[in-house]
Amino acid sequence: MDTSRRTFMKLAAGAAAVVSVGSTGTAMAASPARHWSGHPVLPQFPQPVHLDVADVTTADAADQALLTTLQGIVNRHQPRIWLLYSDDGSDQAWLDTTRVPYRKVGDALSLVERYRHEISGAIVYDTDQPDSVNIATTMAGLHGAVIATADQAKSLGLRVIEDLTGKFSSNIEAYTWQLENLWPKCNHSMLTGISPTQTVPVDGVTWTTVAKVDQPVTDNSNKGTFTFDLSAELGGDAVYVRFQDAYPNDGWGPSVLQVDVAADGTSIASFQPTTDAETPFLFDTGGSSIADGGWRFADGGSYFTYKFSPPAGTKALSIKILMWNEYLITATDTAPSEVVAFPFFRDYIVANRAMVSWLEPDIPAQAAVLDQIFAKVTPTTPYLGWFPGAVPGEWSGVGLASQHGIEVIAADFFNNATVLSGTRDRIESRRRPVPPATLENKVYLSFTFMEGDNAQYDQHRLRDIWDNADRGKVPTNWTISPLLADLAPAMLSYFQRTASANDLLIAGPSGAGYTYPGLWPTGAFDQFTELTGHYMSRAGMDVVYVFNMIDGTGAALTDAIGASYVKNTDTLGAVLTGGISSQVSSPGGLPLITDFGAGPAPADYQKALLAKIADWDGTKPLFLACSISAWDWTPTEVAALAALLDDPFLIVRGDTFFTLLGKTIG
Repeated sequence: MDTSRRTFMKLAAGAAAVVSVGSTGTAMAASPARHWSGHPVLPQFPQPVHLDVADVTTADAADQALLTTLQGIVNRHQPRIWLLYSDDGSDQAWLDTTRVPYRKVGDALSLVERYRHEISGAIVYDTDQPDSVNIATTMAGLHGAVIATADQAKSLGLRVIEDLTGKFSSNIEAYTWQLENLWPKCNHSMLTGISPTQTVPVDGVTWTTVAKVDQPVTDNSNKGTFTFDLSAELGGDAVYVRFQDAYPNDGWGPSVLQVDVAADGTSIASFQPTTDAETPFLFDTGGSSIADGGWRFADGGSYFTYKFSPPAGTKALSIKILMWNEYLITATDTAPSEVVAFPFFRDYIVANRAMVSWLEPDIPAQAAVLDQIFAKVTPTTPYLGWFPGAVPGEWSGVGLASQHGIEVIAADFFNNATVLSGTRDRIESRRRPVPPATLENKVYLSFTFMEGDNAQYDQHRLRDIWDNADRGKVPTNWTISPLLADLAPAMLSYFQRTASANDLLIAGPSGAGYTYPGLWPTGAFDQFTELTGHYMSRAGMDVVYVFNMIDGTGAALTDAIGASYVKNTDTLGAVLTGGISSQVSSPGGLPLITDFGAGPAPADYQKALLAKIADWDGTKPLFLACSISAWDWTPTEVAALAALLDDPFLIVRGDTFFTLLGKTIG
């Protein structure tokens, strides 16, 4: 396998009280303090009393982005706007859960006129320079403005405060300028990172298959240089070449290391993916990823598309590609998609006067700017949003943040944060009584739905599977962020009060935020575990999941890390992702077990469990912490798996699991 193919979405952060938005912090101290300051991590806004609700599911992205920044300016002082974005119904479900009175607005753009007196005007972004959308968003927060295209500002009669058209020639230039000129005026208590744009498909595009592997290849054995004729696609404004996974279910999509294109025998493109030479031709990244060796790959449903513009009158066009694995290459002469503004989460960024960027940690020039940004803040400062790329971008981004003592909150698709953070629903801090159990020579299983540290997962997917009718039939742990106590009290309260006796909420990786403990600055990790202990206590949680990825590989916890959790969190135990499956240890006195996973169906999981215990002699208890894929499974599948498991298996809640495991550790 040329790079790990497992994808996660991550989250983190929180706060303990209402704070003044827009307050300014300080630069990172030369040597970090040894204790968490006790200050809130995320702000809460005033409690909403009445909302204007607008359905923007069919609005174009530019209008969505403008309205989301309007929401941020208006809700900064008093939450009054709620936007319905999602087709899955989760935005309406959470609106109903808040129980805040509201009225539906027929025309979403009418909100601009209704609240015109509260905005200073518009920051116009450059539609030809995507990252100007983020620069405009940062400026909108500072100026109390909305972001808009030039046409929007004109049609809505908005005063143009700043026009960014033509101001930046690259993302590096844009974010370097922002760091130098806007950061001193921004809120220093948080960092944010969301994509400036999104790609939406164009209807009616016909793709022609150029090449496709005829059987699965998962060992790089077909690596080679291949040449294909693209002449049949000549005639449009350009030729678009798309790379996809021919067998999306096994996670071994195309890996591309070199691309050369010739028009009538003359080179018009020659580049290695991930280098600056690729940039002029990369039309759509499509969720593709970058490998450490400098190639681009696309697994599962991801893809990437290049655009080549041959000279007028070209008769022959060819492409030569150094690639391997399960490739599907198609081409068209019609632009298959368009790039538009990414609207989500901008309300929270603008309301907090936060600085927003979007930098790829696996591209050295971009990573250098991101490193400069991270160096500006103190340990336990949250980074809300995400990173470009799939798995490598995740590991590199979270890894770089961890090196600066920064916890990450996957929140780029989180909606209506300025309203939800103002809700005041009761959060239960009392721990649930641990179901009693006697230690026997059995195989104890603890089932845990992953991904709950991810704020947008909590808002969308978790709500869907939580409301499944089969939930509660089997003892199940649900990872969730304890920081929802501040980011969205109504959400955390809902999960608490609707939990059955078989449901246990536990802290997602790695406590009060997604982070890798082994990469934290010397002397700073106690701040994170103090923060984690505070929020786990607020949310009544006593079990934590931990990730500790080092150079893309799961690493063990040191005694110092384990002792820090023991000292500051009062946890019953921790599950660690990565390492030897089901290995039990107690670093620093922390009861710890590495997770076990299998799939994709209940019968497959049962088979894997039976294989796992094949050598167990039954003379002592055996413990298996079983992870459940939250994107693929629901409580229905968990119930089906439980029905397949009989003696010697016993399924217990996580708190019972660690109480019994602790007895075996001594």
